[in-house]
Amino acid sequence: MNRLRESLHDAPIVDKDGYEYLVHPISNGVPMLDPGLLREVVVGVTRAAELDVDKIVAPEAMGIHIATALSLQTDIPLVVIRKRSYGLDGEVALHQTTGYSESEMYINDVEAGDRVLIVDDLLSTGGTLAAICDALDGIGAQIVDIVVVIRKVGKSALDDTDREATSLVDITVEDGEVTIH
Repeated sequence: MNRLRESLHDAPIVDKDGYEYLVHPISNGVPMLDPGLLREVVVGVTRAAELDVDKIVAPEAMGIHIATALSLQTDIPLVVIRKRSYGLDGEVALHQTTGYSESEMYINDVEAGDRVLIVDDLLSTGGTLAAICDALDGIGAQIVDIVVVIRKVGKSALDDTDREATSLVDITVEDGEVTIH
């Protein structure tokens, strides 16, 4: 994970009303995402994740590039949890709350009994992942594993569930600096 660690140290940190926001290609799409970094991340996810699943599930937007590359590498179908409703049969709505936003998201193409791997870019407050887990449980899907690329160390909404996420790297952002744990 040398490229990932290096890129985290080089990433700009922007103050958003007192919140130190890490701007990183994996979690924001800017600065430009180097293919070597994406490749390293996907290899890391492949090694960390339980891949005996029916579907890879990823939330829009920044989980998509990681999950797409993982799907291409493993031949496991990909389901994107969207931020808009398409009104398809079986669509399930969920409400997600993060440290900086609230919105509705929509799951299609996941059915009771499906074994799923959830993949995302960043675990910070855990609001999105906790809401996704609740919705998938409601559908009757079996969450086999959750893998995130970057986890910000601290309290998360996942702490209040029986779910755990595996991360490729754990960080804190403080005083304009990224610390890798």
